[in-house]
Amino acid sequence: MTGRAAQLAESIRMVVLDVDGVLTDGSVLYGETNQAEIKAFNIKDGLGIKLLLDNGIEVAIITGRSSEAVTRRMEELAVKIVLQGREDKREALLEILEPRSIPLAQVAYMGDDLPDLDPLRMVGLATCPSDAVSAVCDVADWRAPCPGGRGAVRALSDFILGSQGMRTPYQEPDH
Repeated sequence: MTGRAAQLAESIRMVVLDVDGVLTDGSVLYGETNQAEIKAFNIKDGLGIKLLLDNGIEVAIITGRSSEAVTRRMEELAVKIVLQGREDKREALLEILEPRSIPLAQVAYMGDDLPDLDPLRMVGLATCPSDAVSAVCDVADWRAPCPGGRGAVRALSDFILGSQGMRTPYQEPDH
């Protein structure tokens, strides 16, 4: 699977990510009052997103829920394409790509559950965290070695950048 996936990753120009179960562990925490929900994001995943952006690979978010925490985190990471409250992820993906000259074959998508199946089947590189549901794992070209919210996005970033022969300032030189 990895050899074929590495070939597919060579041409990736955009990475589209789900949030709950991909950038988070899927937990949604509520306070006792009407506080906003709380989401925990992994710092390594954030650096992975920055590395993609720094190397000219666009990053977009499509999530079925809406959360101020997602807005804030994506602003911190300079992710400009953030579609929240979008249950039809297929339509959202097409909306993102319409004004850009990026074909589906040059898009990677990471999702973890049934709402992600349509976009996963559409893109050039379908990916998932290690703890994705089996239906998602079945269509994935590449599976992260770690679960959602625990470095899966960073692993994807390293995989894509490595497949494209890009070295980041954080990688050890080959000996």
